[in-house]
Amino acid sequence: MARRFWLLKSEPETFSIEDLSRAPKKTTGWDGVRNFQARNLLRDEIQVGDGVLFYHSSADPPGVAGTAEVARAGYPDPTQFDPKSNHHDSSADPDEPRWYMVDIKHTQTFSTFVPLPVLRETPALRDMVLLRKGSRLSVQPVTPAEWKTIVAMGSRR
Repeated sequence: MARRFWLLKSEPETFSIEDLSRAPKKTTGWDGVRNFQARNLLRDEIQVGDGVLFYHSSADPPGVAGTAEVARAGYPDPTQFDPKSNHHDSSADPDEPRWYMVDIKHTQTFSTFVPLPVLRETPALRDMVLLRKGSRLSVQPVTPAEWKTIVAMGSRR
């Protein structure tokens, strides 16, 4: 299967690209997703080796801060079963997990942060899922052309 690309959103005050770059082995589990559409992508679509655009949401401005690579494909998110976790789901069943996660590994912190207004102004990105009205998913597909455009923008000095 060909390498695919994704955009994953995180609030930088919760977990930033810098946090990922400092994590052991520069790798972390992407847990806590509680949306069924995003869960389906994590569980069924995202594969080891896929590229990730790391998006800082709820920032001023929001935007793409760097890239990562999927290090482990979808597996049950253990936080759903942990009553002490903010992501606990009392109706989740260990025999039929409801929520899934992937592991990602830091590959690049952009030298130039790519803010949402710049993404919106870029003609090559006009059809990007992120830029569609009402698009709020924390896990989104990205086309190879969108990936290439954004990585080039973020790699400029």
